[in-house]
Amino acid sequence: MPNQKQAMFFGLATVLLWSTVATAFKLALRDLAPVQMLLIACVSSIAVMAVILMLQGRWSQVFQLNRRQYIQSFGMGLINPCLYYFVLFGAFDRLPAQEAQPLNYTWALVLAYLSVPFLGQRLRRLDIIAGLICYTGVVVIATRGAVTSLSFSDPLGVALAIASTLVWASYWIIATRDTRDPVVGLFLNFVFGLPVITLICWWTEGFSLGSGTAFGAAIYVGVFEMGVAFVLWSYAMKKAENTSRVSNLIFISPFLSLVFIYFILGEQILPSTYVGLVLIMAGLWLQQVKVRNRERGLANEA
Repeated sequence: MPNQKQAMFFGLATVLLWSTVATAFKLALRDLAPVQMLLIACVSSIAVMAVILMLQGRWSQVFQLNRRQYIQSFGMGLINPCLYYFVLFGAFDRLPAQEAQPLNYTWALVLAYLSVPFLGQRLRRLDIIAGLICYTGVVVIATRGAVTSLSFSDPLGVALAIASTLVWASYWIIATRDTRDPVVGLFLNFVFGLPVITLICWWTEGFSLGSGTAFGAAIYVGVFEMGVAFVLWSYAMKKAENTSRVSNLIFISPFLSLVFIYFILGEQILPSTYVGLVLIMAGLWLQQVKVRNRERGLANEA
């Protein structure tokens, strides 16, 4: 199979997994507090990533890093999984899945904005226009269509969803200076983050496995959203001859996610969700024009 076809296959598999996680979040959070869900998911993710590293013959790399890299693992673990997923699960705990999920997708735009002061990239007029379109969609979803009143359905839930995009974008900016193998690095982040999550869970909510459905959903999140999906997407980007074609697959995910939310969770999808989601995806697509133009230019130079 040619590399680009393999890349598209891995990309589509990742998108399918991403499309199911909003539903899994809500199923787990029916009986678990966000930190309890995070603890179960984190343990599951560590287990599956350990297996992946062993199957790939890279397990020994876990023990071959220097002291600075292990300290880095602890610092990055405090951001992901600790802070990011605690904030994200808090948003899903308060908002319907059809609202929390599209808001979280704006992290890619936040990343472009934060790259200006922290990575020295230029902010173009196109980025500003894309931001206006995206955040118009955010307001439409957060107000459930009552845009003129600016009456948010759950202000704290919306704030947590937006905050999760800031945390996630910040994590990826820090990760640009990470020289560790990606899967090894993520595994160690979770290993070092686990004691912190365990302590917080014990101190605040106590240990609970919830119902069978909630426990299973939390394991699913850890195995697939936090583990397998990351590895599949890494393969997709590594094998891609045209990364923009693979990256464009992410635009399928939020719409496919609404199908699972409707049929499994039983949420009645509001018209405002469709309108807001289309605006968010349109803004993100516009922002990606820069990436596509850069790739086209590199291809022409070659």
